Amino acid sequence: MAWHEMRRAWVGDRSQKSHTKFRQPILSWTTSFEDLLSTGEPFPEPIPLTDVVDLLVDIWAEEGFYN
Repeated sequence: MAWHEMRRAWVGDRSQKSHTKFRQPILSWTTSFEDLLSTGEPFPEPIPLTDVVDLLVDIWAEEGFYN
């Protein structure tokens, strides 16, 4: 029970948020891995893990590492 309370404090009350809300991607579909690493500046907002995974899978597929 305490875990659920701590999680709710961390992520907020998600029951009030719509799950059908679409967000604009932070990474452009033209972003390359080099683009991400070429600057030491922080990103203007956090990049969701799903976007990072999608980028890596695309790169690995292009390089023949992921089938």
